[in-house]
Amino acid sequence: MTIFIALLRAVNVGGTGKLPMKDLVSICEAIGFQQVKTYIASGNVLFSSKHTAQQCRDKLEAALQDYAGKPVGVFIRTPQELQSLIEHNPFAGKEGNRSICLFLDETPIPAMIDLAKGRREELIACGERAFYVYYGDGMADSKLTIPAAKSGTARNLNTVQKLCQLGLQMQT
Repeated sequence: MTIFIALLRAVNVGGTGKLPMKDLVSICEAIGFQQVKTYIASGNVLFSSKHTAQQCRDKLEAALQDYAGKPVGVFIRTPQELQSLIEHNPFAGKEGNRSICLFLDETPIPAMIDLAKGRREELIACGERAFYVYYGDGMADSKLTIPAAKSGTARNLNTVQKLCQLGLQMQT
């Protein structure tokens, strides 16, 4: 069994994309995932499975489509992949609540950074199937838009570190 962390796109506790975490747990258990647990109500779920990451993604996306009546993007990572993102974070000395990992399906190329609009003080770097963004004065007033973000999902680095820690604990 492999431990996986699924990061759901555009899921929250209210408004559009509403998905109660107890429902997410039930959905995951119904499709055969084991040791299912969520972390904060923003679409983070840890689980174990004998399937590959792609198979887990396909199963979860199909189940979420049935539940929500619309596609819900799912990004699957192992604890080791999150650990690598943390270790390679070019903004590691910066505040974790002002830094995000923007999870993507494919590894971005540096030229994609040039497509960002509204950039002021923000720092952006490419990672393995992710962008790193440091917001400096915070995200609230930022006008930054990254075209690749349309198909990705972001988590602040504090959340990424906690998910990594929880995933590694599940492996022991």
